[in-house]
Amino acid sequence: MQFSSIRGDWNANPMREMLAGAVATFALIPEVIAFSFVAGVDPQVGLFASFIIGIVIAFTGGRPAMISAAAGSVALVAAPLVHAHGLAYLFAAGLLAGLFQIVFGLLRLGVLMRFVSKSVRTGFVNALAILIFAAQLPHIIGGDWLSYGMLAAGLAVIYLAPRITNAIPSPLICILVLTAASISFQLPVMTIADLGKLPDSLPGFGWPAVPMTLETLTIIAGPALAIAMVGLLESMMTASVVDDLTGTPSPKNRECTGLGIANMAASLFGGIAGCGMIGQTVSNVKYGGRGRLSTLFAGAFLLVLMVLLKPWVSQVPVAALVAIMVMVSIDTFDWSSLKTLVVHPKMSSAVMVATVLVTVFSSNLALGVTVGVLLSGVFFTFKVARLLRVETEIDAAAVHMMYRVSGQVFFASADIFIEAFDIEEAHGMAVTIDVSQAHFWDITAVAALEKVVERFKAHGTTPVVLGVNDASATLIGSLDSTPRLKEI
Repeated sequence: MQFSSIRGDWNANPMREMLAGAVATFALIPEVIAFSFVAGVDPQVGLFASFIIGIVIAFTGGRPAMISAAAGSVALVAAPLVHAHGLAYLFAAGLLAGLFQIVFGLLRLGVLMRFVSKSVRTGFVNALAILIFAAQLPHIIGGDWLSYGMLAAGLAVIYLAPRITNAIPSPLICILVLTAASISFQLPVMTIADLGKLPDSLPGFGWPAVPMTLETLTIIAGPALAIAMVGLLESMMTASVVDDLTGTPSPKNRECTGLGIANMAASLFGGIAGCGMIGQTVSNVKYGGRGRLSTLFAGAFLLVLMVLLKPWVSQVPVAALVAIMVMVSIDTFDWSSLKTLVVHPKMSSAVMVATVLVTVFSSNLALGVTVGVLLSGVFFTFKVARLLRVETEIDAAAVHMMYRVSGQVFFASADIFIEAFDIEEAHGMAVTIDVSQAHFWDITAVAALEKVVERFKAHGTTPVVLGVNDASATLIGSLDSTPRLKEI
């Protein structure tokens, strides 16, 4: 990496970076606390981890301006381990998960993101926006008129303040205004202190208190691998979204190793493993975050808020944070995708919708993306298979039949290839199969060609195969077990 690039990652408008990071920090608090309860751990465990992850990944991560913390589907994966074996085993699993992620990065597995289509990424973003909004519903539904009034006031400040000034991000203004109103008028509203216990000291370093035995490794190996995979998937998806928002690329393999280092550090300081946070990241980018300073400040400011400014932060109304998260969900959702739903190819739209539905109904981002990627592969395979064409041509004397094959012959199109040859129609004629415009990709394709040749021979005709390209000929020579086919 060039020195100018490193300097640019840190020197991009420091004041703007810190203000954007501050907005992301406040957007983190309710989600980290909520997912800490999902994982079955005390809120301070998630908050400590978010601080450590934010600090470390600011230096080690591959995507500048990306916010990572202890939340998301990682909490869903971690919950069974905590319930079955306790918090110490979660820390041990976090250490092992971080090691897995470092290995994945060193093996350059970030290249797998190339197989995630635009439709899947759009579905991922839209599903996450819906989940972010849904997470706010417990604070909205069943509230009294004062709660609704505070929420409405917070949204009004967020969307109207930019018309007056852009010097301070409107979510920060929302927090200041609603907190001042709540304290001044002593309003009986829910505050951050009501969400759970906040940290009252700095995190301490310590090795997980688990026995160093094979049994321990057996217990944590499965959950650790799941945490590593889910965390990487969400982080890679979030990094890709930031790439699109900023029009800049990022090294995905470095993001893999960076997240692994951050998760190992978080586990050693008594925190849960984490991953990229798309909602907070989108918020950070929207308010000017472009470099690593915004990521670093988001993590550092979180600790300042939780420890040094705890008495003040405890009085921030939950309605202010809900208003911010509603804004984040609205900004995260790709509204243009609704317009293009009927314009884009039906298969692409189906992939996007399926990704959204699976993710929302399972509350599992990794599962939704996996289903989307699989559907994309199936639909692409189906589309390519349909492009295979076999045309026939009979000479004027009806003594010679020419088959011209074009397209891709592989496992999905092999049956189409076989069925295109009419053995009875070619009876008594010389047969030539021209495959100069075709390519044979796998053993199924080779077997299909072999079957066609054997069928013709069984009816008394030895076909001539022309135009096998070098790559196909190499495959046929290495995979075909029938010497007669090799000789044709």
